Amino acid sequence: MCLLSAVFSAQAFLESIFGGGGNAEWDGLKVGFGINPFSKTTFDTLPRTVADALNDGWVLDKAAGNCGADGSYFRGNRYLLNGDKAAMLLFDKSGYVAGIQAGIPKTAPPATANYPKPNNAKYHVFNEESDAWVITTYFVDPATICTAGRTEEEFKKYGTGDALRIQNSTTPDSYITVPRDEAEVTKKTKFILGQCFYGMGNHYWYDIRDTMDCDDTFPVFLLYNKKRLNAFGWAFNPNYDSSYRWEHPSQSAFKYFLPLPFPPCLGKDEPTSTLHIYLSTNPIANLC
Repeated sequence: MCLLSAVFSAQAFLESIFGGGGNAEWDGLKVGFGINPFSKTTFDTLPRTVADALNDGWVLDKAAGNCGADGSYFRGNRYLLNGDKAAMLLFDKSGYVAGIQAGIPKTAPPATANYPKPNNAKYHVFNEESDAWVITTYFVDPATICTAGRTEEEFKKYGTGDALRIQNSTTPDSYITVPRDEAEVTKKTKFILGQCFYGMGNHYWYDIRDTMDCDDTFPVFLLYNKKRLNAFGWAFNPNYDSSYRWEHPSQSAFKYFLPLPFPPCLGKDEPTSTLHIYLSTNPIANLC
């Protein structure tokens, strides 16, 4: 009995940190990878309802408009925590999570100024705001976010969302829908398999080649575990320090994530800025 009690106590402790799972496949929302499970940047749990967001100190970004009704380029009510733009949450009219954005500052370090470069911009995933370039991903159909919203039953059924959609236009009506089945990724998209890494998953990078110019890189990577999409992330070339959330892998670490050989220009002069975004409660169980 003592051994069983110890096992269950250990499980409860881990669930208190990493989450205890749920009925929906995407049963959570966390950001940040790290080796220290007690760090605030490691698998940080983000709220999935407006009620929880307000309770955790998130604030409605009133300047962004009212759920897209003011001609905004995106859909949803945007909430920020302490003004941090590395992870900005979008909620539908019913108060359920609908997407996430990242804002990268227009004023970058001198060595990497003027990002995104023209070739990065050709993917049309960045939209310009007064002080930042913003990338937007949705977890639900953007057309429903500010109209019907989700019901409690739908939220219980689908959890964080039903699909990952990467906006690729100045309007939310245009987006790339990412396959949830790993077998469909290379069949239906230009994402290429990279490396498996514990706590992350099988990495997929868009149309990456060792001969490519680093100004051509796509700023979103995908992560699959047990053949299913359950995480993704941002990957920006500049070494940003605008948020404590940014991860800064150096070139020596890329062999653990990228297809080999990878473009030698990546990380040549300085670390890059990434952020892992998990759609389940147990990233520590991501074994690929």
